[in-house]
Amino acid sequence: MSKPIGKPEDDAAMVGAGGAGMASPGGARLDPSAVRFGADGLVPVVVQDGFDGRVLMVAYADAEALAATLATGDVHFHSRSRGRLWRKGEESGHILRLVALAADCDGDALLATVVPVGPTCHRNTRSCFDADGAPAEATTQGFAWLEGLWATIADRVATRPTGSYTAKLLAGGVDAVARKVTEEATEVLLAAKDDAAAQATGADRGPGRDALAGEAGDLIYHALVLLAERGLSPADVLEALRRRHKV
Repeated sequence: MSKPIGKPEDDAAMVGAGGAGMASPGGARLDPSAVRFGADGLVPVVVQDGFDGRVLMVAYADAEALAATLATGDVHFHSRSRGRLWRKGEESGHILRLVALAADCDGDALLATVVPVGPTCHRNTRSCFDADGAPAEATTQGFAWLEGLWATIADRVATRPTGSYTAKLLAGGVDAVARKVTEEATEVLLAAKDDAAAQATGADRGPGRDALAGEAGDLIYHALVLLAERGLSPADVLEALRRRHKV
């Protein structure tokens, strides 16, 4: 059985929000003190989908909203019409989960990279820049989260901290990491067969499906570590896929 991933103390856990700022996919951190708020105490925030870069909306944040965003990982703004802190989606449920937060070169504008839960615009469209009446597009799968995971793995390659599971794997070289990939692939196969058996007999598929999702997560994590050990990146894999699937 594989080592569980995703716990706060684990290398595989995505770098999250906290008092020191929000980690970007590249590993840089936003320093809230470097943000230049306007005379009205506000700074514009451009919201971008972390999956494909689509601009979803533009709003304003004050120091309170910025602090709430960094503390919770859900994007907050200052509502100028209501004159108060506004958690995006607090009524509709269409929240924006923060992936990264960055300031521009002058510090007087912010770029929030997010995973949207449902349509962003109040018109039920994916983007506030969509034409009136355009239907909301399907919610993305949240692959942007993997950018944070990859940033953590890349950091372990560079720093090799004591006690790091990833660093321990890397120290074993290609054989150690590849062995784990093979092990996790077998676990995925077994979990899939267990789920298929439950489906065939009409049994509760919940535990089996949870197990399959967990084992697939372990496989993805170890495959990323193997790429890092060999000096490759996910971008190399995506480029290979693009070459194979040209229309």
